[in-house]
Amino acid sequence: RRIAPSELTIRERRLHVLLVHRRIPPFEGMAAIPGGFVLPDESLDDAAARELREETGVDEVYLEQLYTFGDPGRDPRGRVVAVAYFALVPDAQRVMAGSDASDAAWYPVEALPRLAFDHAAIVDCAVQRLRNKLDYTNVGAGLLPERFTLTQLQAVHEAVLGDTLDKRNFRRKVLQRKLVTPLKSWQDTGRRPAQLFRFTAAVSG
Repeated sequence: RRIAPSELTIRERRLHVLLVHRRIPPFEGMAAIPGGFVLPDESLDDAAARELREETGVDEVYLEQLYTFGDPGRDPRGRVVAVAYFALVPDAQRVMAGSDASDAAWYPVEALPRLAFDHAAIVDCAVQRLRNKLDYTNVGAGLLPERFTLTQLQAVHEAVLGDTLDKRNFRRKVLQRKLVTPLKSWQDTGRRPAQLFRFTAAVSG
C-alpha cells in the first residue's frame, strides 16, 4: 500500500501544491505528488509524515487522511492501493527532493503540469475537501501563523476558493461562527493598526 500526501500552501495569494519530478520509472521525469510505500511496522499517519519529511524535508504540518484510490490500472507496476492525505503549510517552506525525485517545487493548483499516475485526481480531491471544510471548521489555521489579522484570514479563503469575497460579509460570518477569538494585540500595517486574532480551538478537521 502506498501513501500519497498532497501538500498545500498559499504563495502570492494563490493556492499551491508541492510536486516532485520522478527520477525513476514509471513516469520518469513527470511531476507527481510525493509518496511511497508503507513500511511493515508503521501506521498510515506515520508513513505519510515520513514520506513528506524524506522526499521534501517538510515536517510538523497539519496532516489529514483524504481518500483511498484503488483503481486497478492506476499503477503500471501492478495493483497498488494508495491512501491519499493532504497537508497544510502556513508558509511556503524551502523544500528538497528525495532519493527518487529530481526536484521539489510549488505549483499553482489551477496551472498544474501533467501529473503521473492518478495524481491529478488526488490533488483535485484535496482541494475540494479543503474548500468544503473552510467555512465550517478551523482547518484554515493550517495555512496561517498562530496569530493573524482578519485580512490575512480572508486572503487565505480567497486563495483556496479562487474567488474575491466581500470584506464586510466575510468578517460578519467569521465572527458569528465564533471560529476566531480577538486578542488584545495589534499589527502595524503602516496605516491603521489591525487587530490580531487566533482560532478558538486548535486546528482540526
